[in-house]
Amino acid sequence: MSNQLRAITLTHVRYFKGDQLGHFLAWVSLVPVFVGLGGFVSHFLFRRELQGMFFALGILISNFINEVIKASVQQARPETCIMLEMCDSHGWPSNHSQYMFFFATYLTLLTYKKMGIMFRKQMLLVGLVVWPLALLTMYSRVYLGYHTVAQVFAGAGLGVFLGGLWFWVVNSLLIELFPVIEESFFGRWFYVKDTSHIPNSMKFEYDNARAARRHASYKRID
Repeated sequence: MSNQLRAITLTHVRYFKGDQLGHFLAWVSLVPVFVGLGGFVSHFLFRRELQGMFFALGILISNFINEVIKASVQQARPETCIMLEMCDSHGWPSNHSQYMFFFATYLTLLTYKKMGIMFRKQMLLVGLVVWPLALLTMYSRVYLGYHTVAQVFAGAGLGVFLGGLWFWVVNSLLIELFPVIEESFFGRWFYVKDTSHIPNSMKFEYDNARAARRHASYKRID
């Protein structure tokens, strides 16, 4: 394995040339980018669900809290930050770990509560895909030299706590505002909706889409 560093140019994540595990983990550390740009943006474009929007808002709040803590604690990254040219930023807690564990916690609770298009039967998928990705992301930040073990565990713990707390805030307090948002100018203009009160929203949409095909008023006019 060479001491020459290479980078994934999308976000300039560095790994040692010839290190196949490092190359793989460099891509793993980009999962938060894919979740943010691919997952939440596409969700807004195609679903417009309030649960998903408040999920994304929670991640933004979590990231803001992470930056505030980093600026307050100002704990340095490991010595490898010199090679990575990252010594000008702080390391505690790890933002990547916090992001992924917030995401995993909130999605797990959302799945368990059978909200939106998620069902408890999909809990196995969450357990076999989402949580391993969160753990791999945490491990990748240590392996690639961006964080210490303590920093990634701090980020993971904070992510779990904030994910659970935000889920409670949304689904115990803010959910009362969902009908108001649906009926607001914003909600009507962007077709924003909430289907968390529907036991099986996927079947509901499927049945209604098939039923609408039989009504002339719903047919497209090209």
